[in-house]
Amino acid sequence: MTTLQELPPLEQARYYMVEQQIRPWDVHDERVLALLLSIRRENYVPAEHRSLAFVDMELPIGYGEVMLAPRVEARLLQDLDVKPTDRILEIGAGTGFMAALLAGLGQSVLSLELHQPLAELAQRNLQANGVVNAEVRCADGSKAAAIEGQFDVIVLSGSVAKLPLDLIEKLAPGGRLAAIVGDSIMMRATIVTRSVDTPQASTRQPWDTIAPRLVGFVEPSRFQF
Repeated sequence: MTTLQELPPLEQARYYMVEQQIRPWDVHDERVLALLLSIRRENYVPAEHRSLAFVDMELPIGYGEVMLAPRVEARLLQDLDVKPTDRILEIGAGTGFMAALLAGLGQSVLSLELHQPLAELAQRNLQANGVVNAEVRCADGSKAAAIEGQFDVIVLSGSVAKLPLDLIEKLAPGGRLAAIVGDSIMMRATIVTRSVDTPQASTRQPWDTIAPRLVGFVEPSRFQF
C-alpha cells in the first residue's frame, strides 16, 4: 500500500488541498471529496498559475474572471446534493473545472460562458480530460428567457447582487439553485429549492463567502437620496 510520503508531489498537494482546506470547511460528502481527489484541477488552471492549482485562493483566468477557491467549489457541490439523474445548468464556465465536477456527479451539464475565448478553452479542457457529458456554449447566462428547458440543478459560478428570479423559474420540481448573493462586504451562499408539488421555493443561506461578480445580472442603484 502506497503511503502519502511515497506519492508524487503533485498528488500530495492534491491530498492536502482536500484534507487541510476542503474537509475542515464542513465538506464531508465522500462523493465530493473523492471527486476532488480524482479530477485533475491543474489541467484546468492557466499555465502561468499552475503551481497554485491547489492553493486556497481564487485564480485569475482572464477577462476579469477567476476560478473560485477549491473549498467554495466543494461546498457548493455538497449543498446542491447533485444526483446521478440531474440535468445541470452552470452560469460562468470559466476554464471548465466546475463543469467537470458537476459532470462527475450528475447526468449532463450545460455550461454558459459570456466570453468566447473562455468558452472555447473550457470546451477544449473538458474534451482533453475525457468529460463527455458536459457542453459549453458562449451565451449570456443572465438572459434566462433565452435558455431552453428546465434543470434539476443550476449553479452560478460567481456572485450576484440578488437572486435571479427568472433563473429560479428554470428549476424543475425539486430542483436546486446555488448562488453567492450580496455586496462586496457581505455575501452569503444561497441555496434555493423548488417544491416538488407547487411552484413555491424555499431558501437557505448556510455560509458566508466573497466572490467576484457575474456580468449581466441586475445591480442595485448606487444613488443616494
